[in-house]
Amino acid sequence: MSSEVAIRVTNIAKCYQIYETPRDRLKQFVMPGLKRMLRPMSQVFVGPQTPKVSYYKEFWALNDVSFEVRRGETVGIIGRNGSGKSTLLQIICGTLTPTDGCVQTLGRVAALLELGSGFNPEFTGRENVYMNATVLGLKREETEARFDDILAFADIGDFIDQPVKVYSSGMMVRLAFAVIAHVDADILVIDEALAVGDVFFTHKCMRFLRNFMKTGTILFVSHDTASVRNLCTRAVWLEKGHVLQQGTAKDVCENYLEAFYEAQQGKSTTTRIKIERPAFSTLEVKDQRQDFLNASNLRNDIQLFDFDPEAPSFGKGAAQITAVKFLDQGGAPLAWIVGGENVVLRVEAVAHQPLESPIIGFYVKDKLGQCLFGDNTWLSYHDAPVFCPENKFITAEFAFQVPRLQAGQYSITVAIANGTQDEHIQHHWIHDAIYFKSESSSVTGGLIGIPMSTVELQVDGTA
Repeated sequence: MSSEVAIRVTNIAKCYQIYETPRDRLKQFVMPGLKRMLRPMSQVFVGPQTPKVSYYKEFWALNDVSFEVRRGETVGIIGRNGSGKSTLLQIICGTLTPTDGCVQTLGRVAALLELGSGFNPEFTGRENVYMNATVLGLKREETEARFDDILAFADIGDFIDQPVKVYSSGMMVRLAFAVIAHVDADILVIDEALAVGDVFFTHKCMRFLRNFMKTGTILFVSHDTASVRNLCTRAVWLEKGHVLQQGTAKDVCENYLEAFYEAQQGKSTTTRIKIERPAFSTLEVKDQRQDFLNASNLRNDIQLFDFDPEAPSFGKGAAQITAVKFLDQGGAPLAWIVGGENVVLRVEAVAHQPLESPIIGFYVKDKLGQCLFGDNTWLSYHDAPVFCPENKFITAEFAFQVPRLQAGQYSITVAIANGTQDEHIQHHWIHDAIYFKSESSSVTGGLIGIPMSTVELQVDGTA
């Protein structure tokens, strides 16, 4: 295996034998051997083979799964419950043997799998630390030298000397993560156990992971696609034991979102809606807008691009988004804006079928696909829905002050649905309908900057 590859999974398959009753399990254990013993000698040497009888059904948790993770990469594994994610991680970690295929790893592997795995509930936390560290390859002297750091990271106090069976789920995760964070692993394999931790510990874990990502390799499993987009460079989507897709975290998570809606409302009828590209004319900037730009001493220039009707989309097709554009407060289209400016985002659509309660919304996302902010029309009109007849146009306008953005590329995802906030049918969802580019930004930290009215710094009195 190449030194540039940290994990190589080749044609992995895992089959489980499913028995309907305990009696069938006993039959499967006894009957094949008994039939061989009672078979006539003529059949043993020259006779025809008797059909093999099985008292179980085969369930393939994984089937022909292959992918590679290069050194220094952070790769996410996503998929619905029962897709084979946990089985795959156990095989990679060596706690489960595959039915077929092979896994190769380069370096020390530390894993945080399902809650409590690797812990003896009768042992104290201290004893489990030493046991786990030994399993992960540390000598006792090395564990003793790091024990204080492990205890400080876990932050469970005197419970370290109590049996693990009295721990809460959060305390168990704290101790397990603290161990794998101090064993000098080359590869971290993390299941969704972090979901049970409190917000303070989760932030501590994320800080550790971001620091580990500078030199190490991470395989990260989560249902939270926002975390996958935030942490991972690539993602692998498992579905019913097969690799459905692998690619950039942004692309895989967007397709996973589409599959989620299809599972809720049936197969989409429009995976890509083609419409005539609207003309986009840039009018002269009005005097009052120019006054605002001249007064902006902290500039954040943002270049806008045209609405892309060919962008990836999905939906049932009873409505169709036809245009997305930025306008100034006077209604004139904009080709560029600056952070802190008041703008209007207009989303135009046409109804191909009557819509009893249409909802139009948008998300602003960064280049990783992380949602920065967004809104929709539900809260404003849920008490008095606006009925839209068939073949009528419907327009939503969102007026807001543009936050200051870090330099980079951004996009706007738009959608039109029918129903309520909790139960609705997506009729047209367009990923990255508009791209825009932020340049010469004054943002020094965080994802976005808030336009400040005043910033004051005073020195007063003598200490």
